[in-house]
Amino acid sequence: MPSRIEVNDVSLRFRIYRNPSPGLKETFIRTFSPNSGDSSAIEFDALKNVTFSLQGGDRLGIVGMNGAGKSTLLKMLVGIYPPQSGTIHVEGKITPMIELGTGFDHELSGRENIYLNGSLLGRSFKQMRGLEEAIIEFSELKEMIDMPIKYYSSGMLGRLAFSIGAIVDPEILLLDEIFAAGDAHFVQKAMNRLLELFSNSQIVIFVSHDLEQLKSLCNKALVMHKGKIVNQGNPDDMIDYYLEEIVAAQYATAF
Repeated sequence: MPSRIEVNDVSLRFRIYRNPSPGLKETFIRTFSPNSGDSSAIEFDALKNVTFSLQGGDRLGIVGMNGAGKSTLLKMLVGIYPPQSGTIHVEGKITPMIELGTGFDHELSGRENIYLNGSLLGRSFKQMRGLEEAIIEFSELKEMIDMPIKYYSSGMLGRLAFSIGAIVDPEILLLDEIFAAGDAHFVQKAMNRLLELFSNSQIVIFVSHDLEQLKSLCNKALVMHKGKIVNQGNPDDMIDYYLEEIVAAQYATAF
């Protein structure tokens, strides 16, 4: 079945608690200042009225400043954050390559973490059993795979996390600023694998600050700012818009 994504008027509001244990001075100000209000929490729109659709063959690049809502949108598509309003309809299995290594248990071995991380990606024990050796081979960690990962270097952890996420060709691929940790040999190997994933996936959504890479890999782009989609179209036009209307404006207000 062809993959499809429909996001219609989706919004998500976050509440942040500033200080759950205020000091004596802060408590006094809140109590006796008539205008202080409840300053222990602030709310903001992480996503607001987001609408777009994708079908098989689409490679969507998402650009925006830090805090624009890019990663939050990907997490919503995966189901980590449910929308507070609006609807999301996805046809096809999503493979998220976002925050690789999240959920690793550092007391367990690399081999055990393959199964743990695989389950977090929605894969069965049987699937991971069939993929285990390929993951170990790609990661080049065979000699250390049964060692607790608390003894791994950051590069080794990155190699293991990437290998788990990248071993299966997905129907829908979500990528968020993927950096393949390791030596130059492994980085090139990982980049080659990412290009294969791009080619073999039905739909790709790619968040990146590397604008040239986004231009070369994507056929659509959208620009996010303060939780909203402010423009969408072809990558060349959207990157020009982003640089001229968002980045330049941000730079101007800083001086």
